[in-house]
Amino acid sequence: MNDRPIDRPFGRNPGRPLRGPTRGALRTPAPERVPQPERQVAFRLGISAESRAAAFLIAKGFRILARRWRSPVGEIDIIARRRQLLVFVEVKARDKFDDAAWSVTDRQRLRIAAAAEAWLAGQGGHDFRDMRFDAVLVVPGRIPRHIPAAFDADG
Repeated sequence: MNDRPIDRPFGRNPGRPLRGPTRGALRTPAPERVPQPERQVAFRLGISAESRAAAFLIAKGFRILARRWRSPVGEIDIIARRRQLLVFVEVKARDKFDDAAWSVTDRQRLRIAAAAEAWLAGQGGHDFRDMRFDAVLVVPGRIPRHIPAAFDADG
């Protein structure tokens, strides 16, 4: 059985006032989010492009360590390695390779670099000798284009 008094919620200090709705009060439900069709299409396109890019990198001898890795400071589409080389990959899908190449902004580069630092901080003893930031450009009906060292950690 539970030795705590019934009128005191778990974790609340007896001298501290309640915050938010009191026990038994009705809460208003969160508004229902209706997915926007254009956002769903963009999400599916991004997932498909990342899958194509991952398959392409595997064919080039890379081992995928993580996909869509997120941290509070940013997201990395693909983290891969080949021997002692660690690669953080940004995947861009557009109608033309030129549009895809120019779509990585300075702000995105800084966020990717910050996310890479966060990922590295979470890894214990790693044996990577080299690290770089690559891009994989994905265009419909074409083989993805891998751009090694597309940018550096300084943006």
